[in-house]
Amino acid sequence: MTHHTPMAKVRTLRDTTQRDRARRLRREDTEAEARLWSFLRDRRLGGWRWKRQVPRGPYIVDFYCADAGLVVEVDGGQHADQVAYDARRTAYLERQSLRVLRFWNSAILTNCDGVCLVILDACGGEHPTMGPG
Repeated sequence: MTHHTPMAKVRTLRDTTQRDRARRLRREDTEAEARLWSFLRDRRLGGWRWKRQVPRGPYIVDFYCADAGLVVEVDGGQHADQVAYDARRTAYLERQSLRVLRFWNSAILTNCDGVCLVILDACGGEHPTMGPG
């Protein structure tokens, strides 16, 4: 009787690199990303579950809510110089049936409550499983 062991998933260098890069980005978040994460983590915003620095295809998105099909990108000053790159990135994510919201660091640092209201509205309000408080 022969025993077959299941084949292990082969991880390519690119897979490991993408995952490692996402982990590094989580450790090295900007002040604006840290501030927004404090509102999104642990289902704090309307009961929606968020992840941060998530690989999506060739990109790593800042914040991702699978249930809402929503990506939130936090843009620093360097994004003013990479408009074409950001447009390609957004187009790719939209082809994956995701909606993309972008906020400047300054908007998060000066009006995080307002940013969170826009995000909650884009999610569709309170998460359906949460119900009234």
